[in-house]
This record gives sequence, structure tokens and C-alpha cells, in this order.
Amino acid sequence: MRAAIHTRYGPPEVVSIQDIPRPEPKATELLVKVQASTVNRTDAGFRSAEYFVSRFFSGLFRPRQQTLGCEFAGIVEETGAAVQLFKKGDRVFGYNDIRFGGHAEYLTIDEKEGVVNLPDGLSFIQAAPISEGAHYALNIIRTAGVRPGQRVMVYGATGAIGSAAVQLLKYFGAEVTAFSNTRNMDLVKSLGADHVIDYQTQAITAARGSFPFIFDAVGKLSFPQCRPLLEKKGIYISTELGKRGANVFYALFTPLLGGKRVLFPIPKTTKDDILFLRERVVNGEFRPVLDRTYPLEQIVEAYRYVETAQKTGNVVIDLSL
Repeated sequence: MRAAIHTRYGPPEVVSIQDIPRPEPKATELLVKVQASTVNRTDAGFRSAEYFVSRFFSGLFRPRQQTLGCEFAGIVEETGAAVQLFKKGDRVFGYNDIRFGGHAEYLTIDEKEGVVNLPDGLSFIQAAPISEGAHYALNIIRTAGVRPGQRVMVYGATGAIGSAAVQLLKYFGAEVTAFSNTRNMDLVKSLGADHVIDYQTQAITAARGSFPFIFDAVGKLSFPQCRPLLEKKGIYISTELGKRGANVFYALFTPLLGGKRVLFPIPKTTKDDILFLRERVVNGEFRPVLDRTYPLEQIVEAYRYVETAQKTGNVVIDLSL
């Protein structure tokens, strides 16, 4: 089968398309014929190992999982002997940031992990990007303990995480002030944001009042920058470690001081989370934003584009071509 392989860490160019053996499903696993996947920040981070700490999960000197792609949508090709929840021919989508595998024509995943049936009427291209950005947003929103009526600021509302965060925050009843680039302000409004501010022309101080929670969905701010905008016991959460890993250190000591604090949750995903996101899609409460689609053979170009930090929403890899 065709697969995008990287045998060493580095820039997008370390990835190449190769023929490798098709995996065989174990007793409780599904063999999925992948129709669509994505290239996202998770994939890019594990491929580059820019943050050295990621190597403790992916391999200290070389990648253990040589085929990335944490998101996928496809068709169940085979089932293991003990599989009960799925059958051959089922249309499924899901998320796996432990074994990955979406950047190949086939992958295996245990039926109890983050894989669920595709909603009726949804294409593989539309389903593939449901999970990655949204699962980060969901974990962070839950960590912050967002309640109905709370004012929340989202900085970077046009990426996969930020665009999902705006929609999920509205689902949980928050009042959302979102920062967007100029060309995507109408998009962010359409996602449900109550107030949209152009970060290319205005500073974060343009957000009036104070917030119990500031969500930096692109890791471009810092706790000192946001502290004046936080309520007395307000929470700042970033999707990045911060300069010299500052957010990790802030997360260790600011909660001990009893005031404004930084939290740095370690995200995890369960089947229930994927089911929750599927329900939001079915009910029209969440839709992943699509930017560009590439064939598998152009995955290096897809990585390059993702790493410009200019994408809007998600970049999809179409393996059905």
C-alpha cells in the first residue's frame, strides 16, 4: 500500500511516499481503507520534533511511528475475529495520536478506541477533520470549567483549534470574543462569535472588560500580556509551551498563589469524545472549517502550507484519488 513515511525527524522534506506492507487487524481491531486524512499541528509537531519533549512519546532518536496522520475517515475493509461494534463496509472516522496511520491507504485501530460511524450525508473529506482541532478545544474548555454566560476570549479563531473552540464555547453557552485576521472576520462571525476583533489592526486591549478565561489557540500571546485582561481568579491556557517553556512553569506555580493562573492540560481523547463531536456535527452545532485539499502525493506541500501558520481551519489529504 502507499504511505507517507518519515524515518528521521526534520522538515517536510523528510516525508516521502513509499510502498509498505498492509497491516493486519488483531482480534479486536478494524482494518480501515482510508479515504481522507489531514495534515495538522499534531502531525507536524511529531514529524519535526521541534519540541524535544515530544521524542519521549515518539522515539528519542528516530520516529517509532513512521506513518503519521492522527485523523482519518474511511471504510472498514476487515474486522478482527472478536470485533462486535463494527462490520465490513461501515463508513467510519476517528482520531489516534498514539499509533497514527492516517497518511496511508490502510490503518488498523481497536474498536474501543477513537473510531465511530460516519454521520449520514457527510463525506469522507468533511468527516476527516472533525476530531483533531476539536478534541484540543474540548479538553481545554473542560479544563477551564466554562459555564453558561461566561465571557471567554479566543485568540486565533481561524485555525483548526480556534474555529472549533468558538463553536464549542457557544454550545456550552459562553459569550465569545474572538480575535481573527482581517480576511476571516465574517467567517468567525458565522461560527457564532459574539464579538470579532481584527488582530492585524488592533491590540488585545481592544477586548473590553475582563475575562474569566482567555484561550490562546495559536500560542502567540503570553500570560504577562493577558494578565491585565483576566478576572481576579481568571485562567489563561495556551496551545503552546510558550517562550522557553514558560507556560509549563507558570502552570506549576500560579495555581499555588490563589489568583490569576495558567493551566497546561495534557489532552487525551476517548471514544466518548469522538461520539460527542459527532453529535455536535449531526445537530449542526459544530462544523470543521476546510481550507485546502491535497492528494497523498503532495503531502510535503501540505506540510509546508500548514507550517506557514496561514491556514484557515483544516488541510485535508484525499486518499481516494
